[in-house]
Amino acid sequence: MSDPRTIRDIRERLRSGEQSAADICRRTLASLDRTEPAVHAFNTVTAEAALARAARLDRDRDRWRDAPLYGVPVALKDNLCTRGVRTTASSRILENFIPPYDATVVARLEQAGAVIVGKTNCDEFAMGSSTENSAFGPSRNPWATDRIPGGSSGGSAVAVAASIVPLALGSDTGGSIRQPAAMCGVLGLKPTYGRVSRYGLIAFGSSLDQIGPLTRTAYDAAIALGVIAGADPADATSAPKPVPNYAAALTGDIRGQRIGVPRALTEEGVDPEIVSAVRSALDVLAERGATIVDVDLPHARHAVPAYYIVATAEASSNLARYDGVRYGFRAPDANELHDMYSRTREAGFGPEVKRRIMLGTYVLSAGYYDAYYLKAQQVRTLIARDYEHAFERVDVVAMPTSPVPAFKIGERKDDPLQMYLADIFTVSAPLAGLPALSMPCGFTSDRLPIGLQLTGRRFDEATLLRVADAFERDTEWSTQLPPLA
Repeated sequence: MSDPRTIRDIRERLRSGEQSAADICRRTLASLDRTEPAVHAFNTVTAEAALARAARLDRDRDRWRDAPLYGVPVALKDNLCTRGVRTTASSRILENFIPPYDATVVARLEQAGAVIVGKTNCDEFAMGSSTENSAFGPSRNPWATDRIPGGSSGGSAVAVAASIVPLALGSDTGGSIRQPAAMCGVLGLKPTYGRVSRYGLIAFGSSLDQIGPLTRTAYDAAIALGVIAGADPADATSAPKPVPNYAAALTGDIRGQRIGVPRALTEEGVDPEIVSAVRSALDVLAERGATIVDVDLPHARHAVPAYYIVATAEASSNLARYDGVRYGFRAPDANELHDMYSRTREAGFGPEVKRRIMLGTYVLSAGYYDAYYLKAQQVRTLIARDYEHAFERVDVVAMPTSPVPAFKIGERKDDPLQMYLADIFTVSAPLAGLPALSMPCGFTSDRLPIGLQLTGRRFDEATLLRVADAFERDTEWSTQLPPLA
């Protein structure tokens, strides 16, 4: 019997009649109930609505059986708006917010036959790399529950790694899909900026944010991306480009592919076990026929400071709307308007969100704009040019996803600088608007997952998925399961 942990296997079971959508949904909810106390992957579970949806799919099976996500249980990061379902961004200020509409990606998932089972925990407003910044408590890594799952899409990564669902959506502003994917041992894909509509995504950094899938396999990511990608009239930044058949690109043949490796970036500050696992993964790709080429990304070392200026500046602007007037939490007993503003934001936002709002407001202020924000945008352009030059010689750039494996909960929470520096490998792709994915490529001696990151040309997600699929065919990392699964 096939293993119902992947989209491919669930579709086979449903099409053959071996199981019904309701069977799959009940199994998913049972798995969720069993593992949730240990990992806290979800903020909201929509069990009743999910079972009703699955029953409707079963009643109209002939209509849905060829839909790409027919009967597939899906989890959504809790910063994606869902009509009639609480959407909090893991913040007290939106703790009771119920959107009147669906995000475009949510509508597309349902049009493809998906069954949405709940909203996953994340760092507040997607600001963080550990999911410790959630107002509702941290999520925990299913490989070691005393450790972080990564962030900010930590709950989504946990839901897939723990085999609760085969597909979860996350958002990635500076690595928030790829880094938790690496730390939880699953595949996470950040598409090209503009490939997926951001309509209905609660904004953090509007020139950086992108929605993408977390799955167990490249094939599942290809199916999911094919569903959610494409132009959207509700999002002017979505690209009017045709969506290819990503699954058809997974041929297993990567002969002639040139993979660039910026070795200078890993010479210091990277865990030796991660360096070793990445080298071994590159050897596997070379045996498959890829050519490994050294490349230089000279401005990548400046990516973290540039990112934390651009992202915080955009956060300061985007979060100005949470003032207690229009929606969300409002502080009680305020005597006048300014008092209501300040009390609402003081009580509604957590420490990391406040820190980033203050940083962003500072770099946008008179007298500092040119010195900080404008300079960061110039560095951003140089980083994008570095990749353009690299892609004149190679098809993909490979490096570790994270310089460290999952660390213990609380270990870095009071040291934001160390937390920010851990984003060194993930922030360049969103700054340049490029697609990137993380795939599992090994474990540390403590049995903590390690991720390999691949970055590609704009709108060339197909090549990233092809390389990842070829790697999966020769390794077993994507099939490994944590004890909680």
